[in-house]
Amino acid sequence: RIGSATSLSSAFVNTRLQELVKLFKERTEKVKEKLTDPDVSSDEESPTASPAKPAPAPAPAPPPAGQPEGDKPEEDEHYCEMLCCKFKYRPWLDRLKTYKFPSSIDPLTSLMYVLWLFFVVMAWNWNCWLIPVRWAFPYQTPSNIYYWLLTDYTCDLIYLLDLLVFQPRLQFVKGGDIICDKQAMKENYMRSERFKMDVVCLLPLDIFYLEFGVNPLLRFPRCLKYLAFFEFNDRLESIMSKAYIYRVIRTTAYLLYSLHLNSCLYYWASDYEGLGSTTWVYDGEGNSYIRCYYWAVKTLITIGGLPDPKTLFEIMFQLLNYFMGVFAFSIMIGQMRDVVGAATAGQTYYRSCMDSTIKYMNSYRIPKPVQNRVKTWYEYTWQSQGMLDELELLVQLPDKMRLDICIDVNYNIVSKVALFQGCDRQMIFDMLKRLRSVVYLPNDYVCKKGEIGREMYIIKAGHVQVLGGPEGKTVLVTLKPGSVFGEISLLAGGGGNRRTANVVAHGFANLFILDKKDLNEILVHYPESQKLLRKKARKMLKNSNKPKDEKGVRADPVIIAPKPDTPKLFQAALAATGKLGAKGPLAQWRWKMQQMKEME
Repeated sequence: RIGSATSLSSAFVNTRLQELVKLFKERTEKVKEKLTDPDVSSDEESPTASPAKPAPAPAPAPPPAGQPEGDKPEEDEHYCEMLCCKFKYRPWLDRLKTYKFPSSIDPLTSLMYVLWLFFVVMAWNWNCWLIPVRWAFPYQTPSNIYYWLLTDYTCDLIYLLDLLVFQPRLQFVKGGDIICDKQAMKENYMRSERFKMDVVCLLPLDIFYLEFGVNPLLRFPRCLKYLAFFEFNDRLESIMSKAYIYRVIRTTAYLLYSLHLNSCLYYWASDYEGLGSTTWVYDGEGNSYIRCYYWAVKTLITIGGLPDPKTLFEIMFQLLNYFMGVFAFSIMIGQMRDVVGAATAGQTYYRSCMDSTIKYMNSYRIPKPVQNRVKTWYEYTWQSQGMLDELELLVQLPDKMRLDICIDVNYNIVSKVALFQGCDRQMIFDMLKRLRSVVYLPNDYVCKKGEIGREMYIIKAGHVQVLGGPEGKTVLVTLKPGSVFGEISLLAGGGGNRRTANVVAHGFANLFILDKKDLNEILVHYPESQKLLRKKARKMLKNSNKPKDEKGVRADPVIIAPKPDTPKLFQAALAATGKLGAKGPLAQWRWKMQQMKEME
C-alpha cells in the first residue's frame, strides 16, 4: 500500500542504491582513465604555500635611567616641501659626515670612478692646452701669475689624490678571481706602468722657478698622464647609448688640438724672427692667438694663399708644416671615416639586405603588392627593433648572459601564461631561450582555421583579432599585448591540434613564437613538469570540446561511451536468482554464460 512503512523503506533503499551505483561508476571511470594514462594524477590542485608570517617587531629599548617613558629625546626634523607634499630628509652636512669611502672600487662598473676620471682628464687638458699657450704667447704676466699658479696647483692636487686615494683602491683580476684586498690592490698598482707614469707626472720641477722664473715648460711632465685620458674614453663609451657621438667629438678635438699646437709654434717662430720683420711672420696686429690660429688652419689643411717664406728658417719651418699638415690631416680624415662607418654599420647592413631582397624579387618578377609588403616589413622591423634578427645579437653572447637578457625581456610575459604556472622555474628559463620574435604586418594571417597548430604565440606588441562566424569575418575577440593563444597545440597528440578560428594581425604586431619541437626537447629533462603540462592540456581540451546543451552550458565530454543500463525486469530476475541460489534455471543459464566468457 502506498504510504505504508514497507513502501517507504523500499523507496529509501532504491534511492540509496542509485547513489551508490553512481559513485561506483564515477570511481570506475577514474580508475579506467588512470590505467590508460599513468601520467594523470588526482584532480585536486596542489596546495598553495601558506604565506610567510611577518617577523615580530623588536621590543622597544628601555628608556635610560632617570628618564620617564613619556619624555622622549627631541630630534631635529627636516622637511622638504615639494609639490604640496612634505618629505623628511637628512641635512646634506650630516649625510656627508656619515658617508664612508669605499675600500675597493670596481673600475668597470663604478660611476663614481668615471666621474673622478672626468676631473682628472679636465686637469690633464688644462696642462696640455695651456702650457703651450703660456710658453709661446705673452699671456702670462706678473699681474696674473698668481691665478695661473692657483689653477696649476689645483690640478696637481687632483693628480695627487688620484695617485694616493683612487688608484690603490682599484680592483683587479688575478687567476680568474676579483681581488679586493687593500694590500694586494696597492701592490698591484705600484708594480704597474701606470704608477711609474703618475710619479713622473708629479715631479717637483717647480722648485726651479726660484732659479729660472715661472717657466711653463717646467710643467711639461704633467702632460704625461695620458693613460687616464684613454681609460676615461673607454669607460665613457661603455655607458653611453650612442658612443659614436663622443667619438666624433673626440676626433674633432684631436684636429683642433693639432691646429692649436701649430698656432703656438707659428707665434714662437714669428717672435724668434721678429714680429713684422718679414711678410711671412705675424705682424703683431689684432688678436695674436686668433691670427696665428687662422694661419695654422690654412697651413695644415693646405688651403694656400699664404705669403712665401723669405729666410732659411722660415722655409724649413714651412716645409715641416706642410709635411705635418698632410700627415695629420690624412689621419684625422681616416679616423672620421672609421667613426662614421662604425656608427652607420647597422644601417648599411639593413640597406644591403633590403637591396638584395628587392633584386631577388625583381629577377623572379614577384608582383608589386607582395614587394611592397616585403619592403614595409623591412622598414617596420628595422625601426622597431634596430635589427632584422635578434638572434644574431644573442648568439654572440655566452649562454648565461643570453639567459639573463631573455629573463629581463620575456619572463614577465611567459610567467603569466596559465599553462606554465607551477612548472619548474629552470624549465621556463630554458624555454625563454627558444622564443623567436616575428613581426606581422596589418591583415596578415597569424594562423588559419583548419591548420594543424605546432606553435604557441605570445603577443609582445600590437593587437590581433580572432575571426569566426559563417564567413570567417566576424571579430570574436581582440587580443592585446601579453595575451597568449595556441598553447593547447603544444601538448596535443595525434599530429597536432587543428585551429578552430582565423587569427589576423589588426595592425603591426610583434609576436613571440614557441615551437612544439623545442618544447618537447626541453620537457625530456623535466618529467614532473611534463606530467603537469599534460594534465593541464587535457583539462583545457575537455573544456574546449564540451558540447553545449539547450541552455548553452557545456556538457561533460564523452571519451568512452558508457554501457547501456540493464533492463529492470532482468535485474529483478537476477535478484530472484540470487535468493534461490544456484538451483533455478536462471542460475544455470548465468553459469553457462560465464563459462562461455571464460572460453572466449
